[in-house]
Amino acid sequence: MSDTSTSTEQNTSTTDGNTTSGTTSTAGDEFTPITSQEEMDKAIGPRLERERAKFADAVAKAAKFDELNAANMTELERAQERAEAAERAAQEAKAEGLRFKIAAKYGISTEDADLFLTGQDEQTLEAQAKRLADREADRKKNGATSPGEGRSSTSTTNDMAAFTRDLFG
Repeated sequence: MSDTSTSTEQNTSTTDGNTTSGTTSTAGDEFTPITSQEEMDKAIGPRLERERAKFADAVAKAAKFDELNAANMTELERAQERAEAAERAAQEAKAEGLRFKIAAKYGISTEDADLFLTGQDEQTLEAQAKRLADREADRKKNGATSPGEGRSSTSTTNDMAAFTRDLFG
């Protein structure tokens, strides 16, 4: 018996300048689909290794570049962060001082100033303080009253007295 299948060696040039070689069979080989993960790993493993090797050096250089950049920029960023924090603290202190200045002007307690004076600018704080002071003045002028406070219910007392007289004679 003689072997009728022939195999030819092919060299193919790719677009990146590499040459690939492989054997092709003219008879007897049919396509067999990959049915398991192991077969897939076996089929693409060498190709993945070649690609990883190409980029391993680039990844290492990028990591080193990032590390050096971080070391250089960290000092500058820390200085900027400190400056921004100091600016925020100064603005907060200024707003707090303004809040308490206006609260003192209108006779508002510290607790009420913290709770009710929430504006960010002087005009808003003035309006809030004036409104709060006006409400407090109205409350003091009218007094703290309850709708039924100060009234005596004489009809209930009289009804009870009449009932008691009728009962005991």
